[in-house]
Amino acid sequence: MSSILEVYRKFEIEVNRAEGRYLWDTSGRRYTDMFSGLAVTNFGHRPPAVIEAVSRAMERYAHLSNLFPERNQEELADELARRVMPGGKVFFCNSGAEANETAVKAARKYFDGEKYEVISFLNSFHGRTLAMLGATGQAGYRDGFGPLPEGFLHAEYNFLAAVEDKIGSKTCAVIVEVIQGEGGVIPAERDFIRGLRKFCDENHILLIIDEVQTGMGRTGSFCGYEHYGITPDIVTMGKGLGGGLPLAACIMNPKT
Repeated sequence: MSSILEVYRKFEIEVNRAEGRYLWDTSGRRYTDMFSGLAVTNFGHRPPAVIEAVSRAMERYAHLSNLFPERNQEELADELARRVMPGGKVFFCNSGAEANETAVKAARKYFDGEKYEVISFLNSFHGRTLAMLGATGQAGYRDGFGPLPEGFLHAEYNFLAAVEDKIGSKTCAVIVEVIQGEGGVIPAERDFIRGLRKFCDENHILLIIDEVQTGMGRTGSFCGYEHYGITPDIVTMGKGLGGGLPLAACIMNPKT
């Protein structure tokens, strides 16, 4: 019996190797990986460029703490800022959930703790840490883990009036996926996202776009929000950013 804690129900396929869009089991049978590593392997399994970059880094050092400046990290931060939010600042972490936690912390810090409530949406998914379970708008993910951190309110997706009903004097941010992934691949309507941007501006609220699943070109543009003609205050990325490695980022507008 395996010592691995059973969290997910797994397929009865023992994968021997993977390359590009294919998986092979131990008997040599080939499968097309339609999961893309749960939106992680945007560029396929074992992309040569990623393997080369990782190998080159490992030849220099196994790990360099954030107590030292690191050229590769700085170059990646510059490239992400250029593509996502020119002039912005980038915080790297290990997972999309951590990136979303960072975004919420940044929003609360921006208001010095005077405003701390975050509006998210029913059917949303933002990660499995305790705080992000609070932000996630699906009760099934939260059941059994309470009490969760306070300060998260859930509004109906694609319905701007529902957001207006939730706003209060303590609201600091709205966090939204432009396409709800775990919620069933539900795109946001153009007027809804543009209305959110206008609503946040008028009420001095930060707009956080969760691009953990939709980023890195999965919608045809580098980030999904680009299709809506708006500029977020904070963007979070993960999954495809690491191409199979634990890498995520929170990109913040200079004002945050």
